[in-house]
Amino acid sequence: MEVRDPLHGAIQLGPAEVAIVDHPFVQRLRGVKQMGFSELPFPGAVHTRYAHSLGAMELAGRGFDSVFRRDPFGDPAARTRFRDIVRVAALCHDLGHAPFSHCTEFAMPPLRPLGVSAYEPDAVRSRLDDTASHEDYTIAVLTKSTLDRTVRDNFPFTGHHVAALVSREVSVPDDFFVHGGRDYRRILSQLISSELDVDRLDYLVRDSYYSGARYGEIDLNWLLSNLEWHDGPDGHVSLMLDQRAVYAFDDFMISRYHMFMSVYFHHKSVVYEEMLRRHFASPARVWNFPTEIEDYLHLDDVAMHSYLRSAKDEWARRIVERRPYRRVVERHGNEQEVDLTEARARLDAAGIDHLAAGSTGKLSRYSAMGKKREGAPAIWVIDRSPGAREATSRLEDATAIFARYQEARHITRLYVHEEQVQRATGVLEG
Repeated sequence: MEVRDPLHGAIQLGPAEVAIVDHPFVQRLRGVKQMGFSELPFPGAVHTRYAHSLGAMELAGRGFDSVFRRDPFGDPAARTRFRDIVRVAALCHDLGHAPFSHCTEFAMPPLRPLGVSAYEPDAVRSRLDDTASHEDYTIAVLTKSTLDRTVRDNFPFTGHHVAALVSREVSVPDDFFVHGGRDYRRILSQLISSELDVDRLDYLVRDSYYSGARYGEIDLNWLLSNLEWHDGPDGHVSLMLDQRAVYAFDDFMISRYHMFMSVYFHHKSVVYEEMLRRHFASPARVWNFPTEIEDYLHLDDVAMHSYLRSAKDEWARRIVERRPYRRVVERHGNEQEVDLTEARARLDAAGIDHLAAGSTGKLSRYSAMGKKREGAPAIWVIDRSPGAREATSRLEDATAIFARYQEARHITRLYVHEEQVQRATGVLEG
């Protein structure tokens, strides 16, 4: 089967992969827009999680082929099963996304009621009563829904094995990822979720293309073609990048950072998210996320829009009728520079209702202050420069990008009722 994609061209799917693509939980993603409320300031951004998932699957296959040009397997069957599982994991990595994508994730139930047994107990014990994430729902879909049976019927692995590549917190029940004395789980997982994964590579170029913003025009093919594998002394194989692509990596990181600051954190998208929060915090809320995983199948943007249309409170009406509160304050900078305590106090004293919103942009969630986040497996860089001795180093040591962008960048905003804009402006300037 062939799927035509505007970014990656013809995406080829084998019969077993078609069975996964056709499963209702994958098809559900056709009804979940990739960028949530971003379609309001960027009307072209109406692409879906389904298209992104197919794109990530395509890049996973390309990335795998590049990484393992130097074949460590010595066994075509082993190579095939590892390539198959990384493509399926890329296809399924977003199965748990809620309506409006990230915009409604704050309203998810605690993790405990989902009853996900695939996790290592010690890994999740501290957050069982915290709000679940879309990744938790993804793991539940892969291990508790009928999709697991579809995976088992078509591949020599299970939904649980696929889940192990989506989340490091998932236990591995056997030695599926071990071959020839090497453990390949780490590198296959890094292709799905890491500083340089196919998820990010696809959504950055896809969101840029459809939104009309040009920050995502990165050298995608060069990055993929310079991926390799690193043989660790502990028997675990890790992702490695050739030194000649480090500048392309830097550009990728900066482009993604700018997409967050200029597109994902656009003031109009943010105010709709805040109005949605107001609705979910109000007594008018009569809807909750299902914890029975098969019931989640029917939850998409259409279902959420239908619910909001039936809700009676002001916040739901404003979302449906496209009547947002208006922005009266916006500040950019460090935490001190964007503090809104005084401005909010002035509005409160004047009896002016307002919405306050804050967004924080960070170059990386895997590295902070130039150091790798604890628990995140290292990506390696190999330097084969002419005249130099071949050497490997950690990615955070091979580029200055993390050190240069250590500080988080904050944006804070205040919004008021459209009829209070002039009065609020006077109060804030007085």
